[in-house]
Amino acid sequence: MPIDRRQLLQTGLVVLSLGVSHLARGASMLAVRIWPAPDYSRVTLESDTALKTRQTFIQSPPRLAVDIEDMELNAALRELVGKVQASDPNIAGIRVGQFSPGVVRLVIDLKRPIAPQVFTLQPVANYAHRLVLDLYPSKAIDPLEQLIQERILAKAEPAAAGQLPTPSPLNDPLGELIARQSLPTAAPTAPSVPLVPAPSTRKQGFEPPGAEMDSPNHPPRAATGKSTDRLIVIALDPGHGGEDPGAVGPGGTREKDVVLKIAKLLRDRINASSVNGSPMRAFLTRDADFFVPLHVRVQKARRVQADLFVSIHADAFFTPQASGASVFALSQGAASSSAARWMAQKENKADLIGGLNLGAQDAQVQRAMLDMSTAAQIKDSLQLGGSLLREIGGVGRLHKPRVEQAGFAVLKAPDIPSVLVETAFISNPQEEEKLRSDAYQQQLTDALMRGIVHYFARNPPLARNRAM
Repeated sequence: MPIDRRQLLQTGLVVLSLGVSHLARGASMLAVRIWPAPDYSRVTLESDTALKTRQTFIQSPPRLAVDIEDMELNAALRELVGKVQASDPNIAGIRVGQFSPGVVRLVIDLKRPIAPQVFTLQPVANYAHRLVLDLYPSKAIDPLEQLIQERILAKAEPAAAGQLPTPSPLNDPLGELIARQSLPTAAPTAPSVPLVPAPSTRKQGFEPPGAEMDSPNHPPRAATGKSTDRLIVIALDPGHGGEDPGAVGPGGTREKDVVLKIAKLLRDRINASSVNGSPMRAFLTRDADFFVPLHVRVQKARRVQADLFVSIHADAFFTPQASGASVFALSQGAASSSAARWMAQKENKADLIGGLNLGAQDAQVQRAMLDMSTAAQIKDSLQLGGSLLREIGGVGRLHKPRVEQAGFAVLKAPDIPSVLVETAFISNPQEEEKLRSDAYQQQLTDALMRGIVHYFARNPPLARNRAM
């Protein structure tokens, strides 16, 4: 049957019309999210194709205007207005509208001067293309000042009028600075934590594997003959956060939520405790649901001169059968097992998922920060890991009988004993249920606390003389 020329022409026009309509549609907005935090607030726009934007920052009143090209206003964009929280420390409100055909204008009204960073991210994991607006305060939050303010705001007994803090016999500039700025209040006397748990909290007759990591194979630090008499700072690092949910259990439990809750429980225990008369203080690398790049977590711990760094996670595996807790330290060479290497590679991808603005980072400085490690740091980290593993094994199953090692980026502080604790496999339905349990979270917190105190009993903290 011969093809009618008019029919062919009409068919072509229909196809061409559909193609033009598709092109005119431009990008489609899939989802919008806002992550408020004292460190910075993040606005994320997720679309099916990469977005082209122009942005202008206006100083007074402070606001950021972003024009999104090839975009029509849709329901997802309209939702952004209602997602702003009154408690957001940086964003006062958001306005959005069709500025011109094919251009949507987004105006973010700000509560204080900010240094905005606008960048795009390629699709990764479950995310499509993302446009990220990071709103950093012009005056960056100093982790040391944050720690001092937490100390000042803590419940304290009134100090004697006009009484100055007694200088530490050991070089402890951090403790003295906090003490001075804490006047006219002083921290309450903190109870010492017992080194050995009550019999009712331990499994009778159970000596978990891995205890050898805290044995003569790794002898304790030489005793100085006197107590440290200074503030002991523990950096707690709840893994993931913000755009990066971490692992997700079969019941929908998100790793980032569970580990933040455990970290806060442990923070409260640490802040109410002391070792040999020296008060302890916890510092969280994140205290809310926001993303912190791996190297920034390390920088924060170093800024507050942390004595220990404990990163808390709850991992997932390909099958739901994997179970048990694990503790990892850094390795300068090869990983201690293929599983440890796989775990490190997985955790090191957090920056890709969470959304790191590589253009705003000094690549050389970042590489240097993540390449600094010492044999002494790793040795101390193995001892800390052994103490923690021993206690965790008293309240639950261990996945591996000893501390494993791999190249975890978050453990590369050169002067801080650092470990990563995988509390359980959130991909295991039974362990996911335990991680959601308040009782198990408390047991796990108690075990971590005992492990930290046991480590300091064998390895008293040295005089703090690092630069502030």
